[in-house]
Amino acid sequence: MELRHLRYFVTIAEERSFTHAAERLWVAQPGLSTQIRRLEAELGVQLFERHTRGVNLTEVGQMFLERARTVLAAADAAAATGQDLEAGVVGSLRLGVSTDARWQRTSSLLAHFSNARPGVETTVLEGHGGTLWRDLRDGRLDAVLGPSGLASPDVVALDLGYEPWVALVGLRHRLAGTGPVDAHDLHGEKILVSAHRDAAGYDRTIAHLLEGLDVAACLERGGPGPALLMTVAGGGGLILTTGADFLSPGIAARPLHPRCTLGFQLVWRDEAASPALKAFTRLAAQEAHGPSAARAPLAAVA
Repeated sequence: MELRHLRYFVTIAEERSFTHAAERLWVAQPGLSTQIRRLEAELGVQLFERHTRGVNLTEVGQMFLERARTVLAAADAAAATGQDLEAGVVGSLRLGVSTDARWQRTSSLLAHFSNARPGVETTVLEGHGGTLWRDLRDGRLDAVLGPSGLASPDVVALDLGYEPWVALVGLRHRLAGTGPVDAHDLHGEKILVSAHRDAAGYDRTIAHLLEGLDVAACLERGGPGPALLMTVAGGGGLILTTGADFLSPGIAARPLHPRCTLGFQLVWRDEAASPALKAFTRLAAQEAHGPSAARAPLAAVA
């Protein structure tokens, strides 16, 4: 028994006629009659009572009609699932997002993707760039969003744009205030870094930034994650990063003067690009380069 046999049977039952069913199915009537006789022989029952004006369902045929429709509905649902997977409407996406610095449109991108593809199960993992890069190479992540510099010949990189550097300052620090902070005011200041091996590339980026600004500051290990922010809030040093979605209590963000920026990319392994990932990268490109995207930076340090 094949699905097409069930579709033939249901169509004949709905049309009450082999002739009309053959026209609707675009098959020859003799072939349709042959397929139904084979179906009846396989089931060992008579499904239709034939008469000059068409056909009627037998009592067994009426029961079989309900079950045939159930089977066909399940088959259509399964086929739709495959089509949705291919179109990126359903599936899964594992995205790594760097905690070293943040692209400001990350939250907006995730919100838009979630609204556009509610059937895609999206998992966001945050961590240092080195950790995320390793997980991407090992297949534990589908894509990574973070500062530029992770690209290599075996991955695809989408440039997302630039974010201005800011100094995160405790409200009791001498540099607390509003508006830009002059880079030369950072001379002699403690600039806190994670000093984690997987954040080594980002720590070097900060060192290069200070060198480019001709600032002699002291890079010190500030502890992991929340501990780093607690040290800043207590006045024990500064953090150089890009803007955050929200600020911890007791911390203010002051843009650097002169304005310097950090580039961001979305990277993924092309051979592992699922339909859901392709849909996400298309939306990321729209988010980054659409009408509301930031203009090109005046200066960039990376």
